[in-house]
Amino acid sequence: MSANSEGSTKAIFYALGANGGIAIAKFVAAIFTASGAMLAEAIHSLADCINQIFLLIGLREAKRPPDAAHPMGYGRVVYFWAMMVALLLFFLGGAFSVMEGLERLKHPEPLKNPIVALLVLGVSVLLESFSLYGAMVEIRKIALGKSFFQWFRETRQSELMVVAGEDIAALAGLAVAFIAVVLSVVTGNPIWDSVGSIIVGCLLMTVAFFVVREVKAMITGESAAPEVNAAIRAHIEEHPQVDHVINLITLQWGEQLMIAVQAKMRAQGSDMALIDAINEVEDGIQSKWPQAKWCFFEPDIDGGDD
Repeated sequence: MSANSEGSTKAIFYALGANGGIAIAKFVAAIFTASGAMLAEAIHSLADCINQIFLLIGLREAKRPPDAAHPMGYGRVVYFWAMMVALLLFFLGGAFSVMEGLERLKHPEPLKNPIVALLVLGVSVLLESFSLYGAMVEIRKIALGKSFFQWFRETRQSELMVVAGEDIAALAGLAVAFIAVVLSVVTGNPIWDSVGSIIVGCLLMTVAFFVVREVKAMITGESAAPEVNAAIRAHIEEHPQVDHVINLITLQWGEQLMIAVQAKMRAQGSDMALIDAINEVEDGIQSKWPQAKWCFFEPDIDGGDD
């Protein structure tokens, strides 16, 4: 298991443990308080648990060895499961919360035992903070000093991106639910609880939209991260047998990387010498970037058609 995969798995298990406990507590609190915002939060946490299970399935399937039908392996299957998670977050988490809030607006019910709801929300904040902390620790290890938002836009680790997005949405949703319950108690108007449920749903759908956008780019086929692309190009052009790189294509394949290089080589004494020089360049790339499982090298001249 690679370091990146191990870090993602840790973050997923942190999130699964936290959300499992939170979901149980929220469902119990929703029954005792008749709070729509609390029920919306409980459904959200249940959806998060299912999401983490999906991500673990994706990581496991991605490790299947290549076969005749999938000669480059199953690495990109993690993107499919990440998309499933985003859709589940949108429909089961977000849309359900909005519908529940709208129904409560039509038929408002007074809150019962609001202290229970507030206590559960407070404990949930602590558990979600623990889960987010675990995800951020793993992100900082690979972000290379980037801000979270820059990392989110450029990362190719869909599973870690989804966990972080879920946790941020969860904490924001908990804050909204807490405020909604407090306002309902202070004003005596249960409408605030319904409004809280709708806001939580809209928040979840917004996060799901951004996750879907990023995962869509991965499924379509994204290059390696910009700094990796630049480093690979510089590494090739530093080789004494390479004049310059004409074209460089990288394709992220789950955790693995496919590299295609078109480069002008310096004059060699023979065909065998050229082959040896190319092999040396490829070996150097795969030694420095072990995730580069496939490396295709084409010697050419500027303006060449082949």
